[in-house]
Amino acid sequence: MHIFIKNKFLSINNYKVKCAVGKRGIGNKKKEGDKITPKGKFKIKSILFRKDRVPIIKTKINKICIKKNMGWCDDPRSKNYNKLVKLPSNYKSEKLFKKDNTYDIILVLNYNFNPIVKGKGSAIFIHVARKGYKNTMGCIAISKRDLKNLIKKISNRTTVNIS
Repeated sequence: MHIFIKNKFLSINNYKVKCAVGKRGIGNKKKEGDKITPKGKFKIKSILFRKDRVPIIKTKINKICIKKNMGWCDDPRSKNYNKLVKLPSNYKSEKLFKKDNTYDIILVLNYNFNPIVKGKGSAIFIHVARKGYKNTMGCIAISKRDLKNLIKKISNRTTVNIS
């Protein structure tokens, strides 16, 4: 199964939906904070979700319930760079338990894993889009309804192709 992301659309088989990408588009990601969605072929490492907002997710992909003290480290100085961390942290980390719904469901892509290159970019996710499909900092974002439907179609073998 393959997911394709191109020209601000996400498609899988005959299912095609609008998506948001990084403010500077899709390309060769050079560094943390460059606002580019990385071009390439990726796997879905895990699914993070807010149990209080999305009570049931049926999938064979590794699931992790987001708790109030969870974050994702985006500080290249940390040994936990581009990893799930417990908050508070001595290093810059993105809070995952948010007031808005953008992180109600997160598909973690294996961008910059094995090995992790510090400063190359972190926290590349597929998550819930903001109103109006506003650009992201480098993630892919789709509607919550579309994300729930997507989860039903994917497996551990699904490849995400971004071009």
